[in-house]
Amino acid sequence: MDKIARYKVIAKEVLQEVLGDGDKPNEEIKTQVISDDAAGHYLLFSNGWRKDQRVYGCYLHIDVTEDGKIWLQHDGTDEVVAHMIADRGVPKSDIMLGFKEPFVRADTGFAVA
Repeated sequence: MDKIARYKVIAKEVLQEVLGDGDKPNEEIKTQVISDDAAGHYLLFSNGWRKDQRVYGCYLHIDVTEDGKIWLQHDGTDEVVAHMIADRGVPKSDIMLGFKEPFVRADTGFAVA
């Protein structure tokens, strides 16, 4: 399996791990897993209502790019998703923290650009 295909598998595994067992049967807010293998986009979305408040939005967004990088575009979980990816054998030099400003990335131990 080539590097990009392996990274796409890892992105989907991480989404499933963060999702856990999924929604509970009577949960008013559903979690949607959005996977686009062709374009390399992987997201977890919340969608529903909490009383009279609309809940909708992405809380995890991972992109796998054609240059062989994994971009963590948004991590709104309480997990440390970048480390979950690294623990699966992805070098930190291939993991981009897109939610951090470029000058801050240099201090993270992950890729800068």
